[in-house]
Amino acid sequence: MPHSLRKIRKKRGSRTCGYGRVGQHRKSGSKGERRAGRHKHLWSWVLRYEPDYFGYKGFVSPKQKRVKNIRCINLMALDEIAQKIASTVKEGEKIFVDLAEMGYSKLLGGGRITLPVTVKVPACTKEALKKIREAGGEVIITRDVERAEAAS
Repeated sequence: MPHSLRKIRKKRGSRTCGYGRVGQHRKSGSKGERRAGRHKHLWSWVLRYEPDYFGYKGFVSPKQKRVKNIRCINLMALDEIAQKIASTVKEGEKIFVDLAEMGYSKLLGGGRITLPVTVKVPACTKEALKKIREAGGEVIITRDVERAEAAS
């Protein structure tokens, strides 16, 4: 039905819109399909039947979107791995740990390392690099090598 032919268009401006005395159209409720009151009187309904109705909306920085699948490891965990490998390595041989092969992409400087270890990793913080060199080890950073090869 066209909007102009509906009953309410004709009744607009009249006091009761065709419902007689004032109280006759009260307490008839609202249309059930509407979503009014979800943050007010229907809040308990939302909690019970649709707890994810509003969802999470917020700001996500572009840097966070860009850096998604980074698995980090601290020096404390690296020290535990190195001690396990040290028990299998012969005396005089260096302990070599390939973190990229283990699925890690960055070495962080949390904790301390006690053994001289050679570590191969795509990325490393300055603090971790400093601590490993102080312990007598070395770090092979593969990501910088890839950039240098691409530049030349």
